[in-house]
Amino acid sequence: MASFFTALPKTLTLPLPLTLVSGSKSKPNPKKASPMEGQKPTSRKARKPSYGASRRSVLKKSFSQEQVMFTAPLSDDPSVAIIGGGMAGLTCALYLEKRGVRSTVFDTVGVLVPLSYELIEQFLGWRTVCVLSKGQIFGKWIHGLGGRMGTRVIDPQPLIFDHAAQFFTVGDPRFAQLVDEWLEKGLIRQWQGMIGELEVGGHFDPLPSLPPRYIGVNGMRPLADSILSQTTLVDVVRPCWISKLDPFNGMWHLSESGKPQGQYDAIVIAHNGKCANRLLASSGLPLVARQMKKLELSSVWALLAAFEDPLPIPFEGAFVKGVDSISWMANNTKKLLHSQNSGPHCWTFFSTAAFGKRNKVPQENIPTVTAEKVKEAMLAGVETALGLSAGSLNRPFFTRVQLWGAALPINTPGIPCIFDPHGRAGICGDWLMGSRLESAFLSGMALANHIADYLQSGGARPDEFAVGLHEEFQPLEGHDIGQFPGLGSKKMDEAQAYHQLSI
Repeated sequence: MASFFTALPKTLTLPLPLTLVSGSKSKPNPKKASPMEGQKPTSRKARKPSYGASRRSVLKKSFSQEQVMFTAPLSDDPSVAIIGGGMAGLTCALYLEKRGVRSTVFDTVGVLVPLSYELIEQFLGWRTVCVLSKGQIFGKWIHGLGGRMGTRVIDPQPLIFDHAAQFFTVGDPRFAQLVDEWLEKGLIRQWQGMIGELEVGGHFDPLPSLPPRYIGVNGMRPLADSILSQTTLVDVVRPCWISKLDPFNGMWHLSESGKPQGQYDAIVIAHNGKCANRLLASSGLPLVARQMKKLELSSVWALLAAFEDPLPIPFEGAFVKGVDSISWMANNTKKLLHSQNSGPHCWTFFSTAAFGKRNKVPQENIPTVTAEKVKEAMLAGVETALGLSAGSLNRPFFTRVQLWGAALPINTPGIPCIFDPHGRAGICGDWLMGSRLESAFLSGMALANHIADYLQSGGARPDEFAVGLHEEFQPLEGHDIGQFPGLGSKKMDEAQAYHQLSI
């Protein structure tokens, strides 16, 4: 059990904000601007951006914005900026390195900082993990490398929750190679516990044991660190919210609230939702922005609950049917710690997408009244699913609700990646093919190889490298918390499925 908590120091004092940089150092790549190409953006002040000889007007924040048409030659030693440090972004960085291309990953991963009780309640709320040690309290931002591959640890009990991806399966041989490496390193193992479908009233139907289901031995987060450990040409800047993309003199200039964050030959958007749409709205990439805007995402609530005594449940995980407020439940204590009877007993519950939509609020600032309403509705849903009378479920001594406001895609273009060669910008992510860990991996790999091929060509034939800019989106069917091909009872076999619980 101790291996879960070795990353949490007893005491730690860090400045806030803190920027952590790992990997190789980016090499400066200055270029002289011609008089036609304007001046490099250097301040917070609004200015008229310049994109080269083919672009002279100010971008409009709409999809009628003019297209960036880079005309400057590519660098001798090109570099790529990757915005988003989830599975797709990290895989893209890894495979760019395999092709000899440097990259920088920008992510919003947080750090532990000393906090007071008042600051926790007032400013951080559910977005913290509280660590009690010698009277000190620390808040830990939940965002980190790995995106939805998140595991939350709460001391001093300690409590452990996989609060995002629950498990994954393997279908593609290329992803299987990476999974084999994780197995050899002892990072993952097969989840042998019983999972199945739970009908209202407590009827449980076990699912077959094949295909194998994999979970992180110490949670899912170390898988992201493992990918990064294989690289030497990758920088990581965190925490960092890239707020502006400025094309200038054949390069993309990135900034965070007016603070320059470097210049790059190409950019990759490896996240989605409102932040990505906002970033692309005035970027000069109308085709990329239009495709991202077509994406529709569901909202799902997560309830983390710890009980003193075990629940009257024989299984470790279940897809819940017929309950509005619950679609999935899993016993983290048995799943991750193999603990059968000794407490505490930590459970993760996910709502249905319909429940999430009806109760959606700004996830950065969840009202207390909403959090309490959602908690009670989800606990009542657990009772309904298990066939227990109202109020008979033992009350948990710890609860935390979290809203995944951009949980799962409900439509997809069904392609591995998107790339605009004229703007030298691409998109990768699981949503391009579905919603699973494997999809994120394949998307990041596909975009990395596509960008490397483009850079190797020197950009002389850009139209040959356009991909995914006009594909139509199709509805994506499946369970509220993901899709799982090959993993199902007779009732589930009709559902299309992908390979990872990714919300």
